Amino acid sequence: MSEEKLRNIALLIDADNASHRGIDPVLTVLAELGQVNIRRAYGNWAKPALSDWNKITHRYGLQPMQQFDLTKGKNATDMAMTIDAIDLLNAGKVDGFGIMSSDSDFTPLVTRLRQDGLLVYGFGAAKAPEAFRTACSRFIDVEKLIRTDAAADDAVSDDTIDPELIELLGGAWKAAHRDDEGWAKLQEVGQIAGNRSSFDVRNYGYKRLSELMRAAEGHFALDRRDNNQMYVKRLR
Repeated sequence: MSEEKLRNIALLIDADNASHRGIDPVLTVLAELGQVNIRRAYGNWAKPALSDWNKITHRYGLQPMQQFDLTKGKNATDMAMTIDAIDLLNAGKVDGFGIMSSDSDFTPLVTRLRQDGLLVYGFGAAKAPEAFRTACSRFIDVEKLIRTDAAADDAVSDDTIDPELIELLGGAWKAAHRDDEGWAKLQEVGQIAGNRSSFDVRNYGYKRLSELMRAAEGHFALDRRDNNQMYVKRLR
């Protein structure tokens, strides 16, 4: 299912394992896919640790899903989220998911949802296990997302663009359709990079791929043409 056709999006939040500060930029990102009509936050709401989440449930239209700690060391939240996600999948009324967590236990769930052609965006910490991050259609570092969202549009990221990222983007450019002079549509390059990994420019402190490409000084050239399309060419 293509991103253009996505309409009804479900956001499932592991409130025990996610920062409440990320909710606003997370909803902004998910608006790229469609309307976030289902917004559920799971956890034991009697815990003081969830008080910050409790304060914003009405403001953001979150439905608190109570999960009691019935057995010490066992997380009922993960199970409840997984069951609800599969129920939503089988009902056939959800076109995409956002999973707000850093827990690798959700990796099989994400894999299952993607097998049905749904896009699944993961939102968590940079230290989230690689298996979970790579299983998602996109995985976005929430802390960087918060900083990027708060920054001015013309702010410059302090993050160094590492060689591995340059090679990912260069490989996507090479795989894209290029004209005789080596120019490829920037949008296509971004799509290919995203398909090859959980790549998202917001993980590097940028709002747009064009900003990241410009920051990779000497590696890529950009050209906006009369059709308002942005094109990119690798220089080295």
